[in-house]
Amino acid sequence: MSACTRNTDDTSGIPGDSRTVKSKVLETGASMVQDFAPVKQICAHLNAFHVYANDPTRCVEANHYCTHLTEDVRQCLIYDSPKTNARLIGIEYMVSPRIFETLPAEERKLWHTHEFEVKSGMLIMPAPAGVPKPAWEAAETAEMQDVAPIYGKTYHFWQVDRGDVVPMGPPQLMGSFTSPESVEVAKPGGLDELLGDRDGRFGVDYRQKAKKREGIEAVEKHSDADSMWKSN
Repeated sequence: MSACTRNTDDTSGIPGDSRTVKSKVLETGASMVQDFAPVKQICAHLNAFHVYANDPTRCVEANHYCTHLTEDVRQCLIYDSPKTNARLIGIEYMVSPRIFETLPAEERKLWHTHEFEVKSGMLIMPAPAGVPKPAWEAAETAEMQDVAPIYGKTYHFWQVDRGDVVPMGPPQLMGSFTSPESVEVAKPGGLDELLGDRDGRFGVDYRQKAKKREGIEAVEKHSDADSMWKSN
């Protein structure tokens, strides 16, 4: 299978009856009186693609909703779309190079880099409505400067790209694309094929993003990271 998938507004593929009035009333009441402190700390929405570590011909669009626990540790919920019916498909942890260096060698092999995602324009922060484009792009570029050197560890639980109606099987270790050639393993048309539909939906152009990020410094990456590309 050579595909990168995304969700739509259609929930027909998800089993179960529609929510009842009782469920909707309960949810409304809970939102008024309960404190959802952990999720309220989410401060960034990032969009990119994750590739299966055990099968780099498969990749999935990933919408990250991230919390910064400290300047060195972030945690993200991964959804298959940014819509209200989005499926929670995985999680990603991100750490600074300083933390990464302290990890055991075998552990470091499970982590991936972000430099190519950043500099290619693959990784974006979708703009909120009403924010002037120049101001948002300046803020996004500054955030990309911070993301480029950090390492991520990602597991997906719901393999939506193969049509699973519920999460099935063991968690799947995911990685990142690290070069144009790695993209072509999943998408023979390269970045144009991978990002064309995504860019259209979010009103962006990855080429323009890459141009604006040319000033981001090169990252000195640890040799243990991105091990999936060394074993495939």
